[in-house]
Amino acid sequence: MTDIAAMHAVLVGPADPEIVALEARIRAAQLDADVNALDELIADELLFTGPDGTVGTKAQDLAAHASGVVRFRAHEPEELRVRRVGADVAVTALRARLAVEVAGALVRGTFRYTRVWAREHGGEWRVVGGQVSEVR
Repeated sequence: MTDIAAMHAVLVGPADPEIVALEARIRAAQLDADVNALDELIADELLFTGPDGTVGTKAQDLAAHASGVVRFRAHEPEELRVRRVGADVAVTALRARLAVEVAGALVRGTFRYTRVWAREHGGEWRVVGGQVSEVR
């Protein structure tokens, strides 16, 4: 279930209900390993840099969730910032405490996601790019 209130509670800056709702949806999809929802929320030609510096694809992300290689165990948002860049692009910066099982090993820490959301060709909002890194 999407917990929009958790995202609104940590929002810094002007309200942006549309983008906050998208961040809540992708959080719920990660926690539920909901590959169908992730497929809807992520652009086919995603450019995303992982915490180790490698660029990952949408197909790799979906496969990792589907197979259980990546499994979010906890995802507690601490801070969300949103910046609109015109009507069809928004950039978000989300800091969250995570517990993620990766290939059987549990990784815990505070991480920051930067995501670029866009409506390409007048379509639905999707993540077209981003990056995640650990906050030391």
